[in-house]
Amino acid sequence: VQLQAFGGGLVQPGGSLRLSCEASGIIKSISTVAWYRQAPGKQRDLVARMPRYGRVNYADSVKGRFTISRDYTKNTVYLQMDSLKPEDTAVYYCNADMFVGENVYPTNYWGQGTEVTVSS
Repeated sequence: VQLQAFGGGLVQPGGSLRLSCEASGIIKSISTVAWYRQAPGKQRDLVARMPRYGRVNYADSVKGRFTISRDYTKNTVYLQMDSLKPEDTAVYYCNADMFVGENVYPTNYWGQGTEVTVSS
């Protein structure tokens, strides 16, 4: 079971990027999904979090600009990033709680990270 994130790259300020994160393996179901980011020299911070049921949470710094979504049929979570700013530059990681195998409790998984650079 693994998470693979992709879609990062170099974009100019004001531009957009769409990150994707695909879960693969023998997965019964996916509970909460989230995106985190880590800028150079800083800690990893939550960007957006989407439970299977309930309200979506966003970091204040991205509210109104980023949108998290998921496709249950593809076991994929997305992060649409609009109006990007230089301070959004970071490595972005996806995270998910997944029910795998015979486990009755979810296991938390991290993707490998995809780098986003916002610069002119």
